[in-house]
Amino acid sequence: MMANPVLLQRKYARIIVLLAEQLHISLAQALDYFMRSKTYELMSEGIADIHCLSDAYLTEEIIREYTS
Repeated sequence: MMANPVLLQRKYARIIVLLAEQLHISLAQALDYFMRSKTYELMSEGIADIHCLSDAYLTEEIIREYTS
């Protein structure tokens, strides 16, 4: 199921802000991390309805991608 594009863009923005806060990095750096993540790829392709998961969970998943 594909999410509404506007709602998905808002979700992306919330996740980027959370990444910046949790990693103590700029929004530009957080955007770069987000756009290069496998999680973003899955969300943008609508795979497994991953966009339905919470912002906090998806943020942690992206952090795990970079720390593993």
